[in-house]
Amino acid sequence: MAIAFESTYSALPETLFSPVQPSAVRQPVLIRLNEALADELGLDARWLKGADGLAALSGNAIPEASTPIALAYAGHQFGNFVPRLGDGRAILLGEILREDGARRDIQLKGAGRTPYSRNGDGRAALGPVLREYIVSEAMAALGVPTTRALAAVATGERVQRETGLPGAVLTRVAASHIRVGTFQYVAATGDHAALRSLADYVIARHYPSAAEAENPYLALFEQILRAQAALIAHWMSIGFIHGVMNTDNMAISGETIDYGPCAFLDTYEPTKVFSSIDQFGRYAFGNQPRIAVWNLARLAEALLTLIADDPDTAAALATERLQGFTAQFDGPYLARMRTKLGLATARPEDAQLIADFLQTMREGQADFTLAFRQLSQPAPENGVPTPLAALFSNPDTLNDWAARYRERLRYETVSPEERRQAMDQANPRFIPRNHQIEAVIHAAVTENDYTPFHKLIAVLTHPFAEQPENATFATPPAPEEEVHETFCGT
Repeated sequence: MAIAFESTYSALPETLFSPVQPSAVRQPVLIRLNEALADELGLDARWLKGADGLAALSGNAIPEASTPIALAYAGHQFGNFVPRLGDGRAILLGEILREDGARRDIQLKGAGRTPYSRNGDGRAALGPVLREYIVSEAMAALGVPTTRALAAVATGERVQRETGLPGAVLTRVAASHIRVGTFQYVAATGDHAALRSLADYVIARHYPSAAEAENPYLALFEQILRAQAALIAHWMSIGFIHGVMNTDNMAISGETIDYGPCAFLDTYEPTKVFSSIDQFGRYAFGNQPRIAVWNLARLAEALLTLIADDPDTAAALATERLQGFTAQFDGPYLARMRTKLGLATARPEDAQLIADFLQTMREGQADFTLAFRQLSQPAPENGVPTPLAALFSNPDTLNDWAARYRERLRYETVSPEERRQAMDQANPRFIPRNHQIEAVIHAAVTENDYTPFHKLIAVLTHPFAEQPENATFATPPAPEEEVHETFCGT
């Protein structure tokens, strides 16, 4: 079976990409194939697990109809503009159409050098490949828009980082790999025709309704903004920290992309940072909505010449839309947080009730995920659920908030059991905790043991189920298990 690749992106101006061939690896071994995703994409899992499929997933053979390319883009990295970045270790094999007509990119990460590798080797170490597989699939199970992992392949080769590490290739699936930095790259070249071609392509592929608007490019910006606001709201509701929200790591499609020093909160702390090079907290958990606005402002700058001929008019129109981000964020965020609290209706005091629960969690050093999960448990009369109280360093700090919460629930009409079921479908029991991911990577790298990797993915595939037999996977890290240093993995 050959994969029916198309390559519509290759029809764009050549400044946006470079033709490139994957570099063969010595001894590819399939670590895991995401058979459910393969089925969703209309791909034959048996073929993918065979010799020809393994050759395609490792970069050792180019599938029929594939026209491999590396994408060019720029980006603001920690606030500093780099005019030329691009896919330094990723190669886009092509696009496929699902049965529902949705187009998906198929990309190999770690498949060798490209014109954008700078001085890198274009390879990926095993650890970052396993991390991205775990976290991206966990995000998908949680319902978060995200790139997906189709396969992980060990290469049988070593890559040199601080030390020699086993190499691997990840097959990534995305709605597209177009980023804010892609628009920045083209805008910086001054090629107006290429910029318009890119914008028209994004409209056709991701936001077709924008083509019907009076100002299609302004409508495009507004729809991207809305998608990003909803995405960040989802992140904030589950305690996810991207870690490196550079403009080259913000996908135009509204999917989460590039899982480097990402993590989920254990104890709730809005200033928490998970990138060890983020010394000033630019990408801290609580700062993510503000950074999204900053990144979108950079996108607006790249689109100004398309929005209007007059620069002042274009800037005013873009600024007006950008100022609407808060409203676009607050709606989805409050809706998700109300559901987490078991509130089926909306009342003016809800935002403060939510904020106060988070502050109480912060002061009590409570685990973010488990606190919301245990909130649904039965409580003694005029009290707090025992499992919830046990998460707080001083359970008495919960009493005042709990009294307000009980009063708020009086306005709800659903039964306590219905509310509990709804809350348990909104509050995961299992998330990919960093200490568990590191244990999985350690077993794979040092012992060639992938059993923990497969087990963790099996648990995370059903994050809202109770799974009593897997209760240890819901446990926060002990102090000696906490992961204090995380890097991008390149």
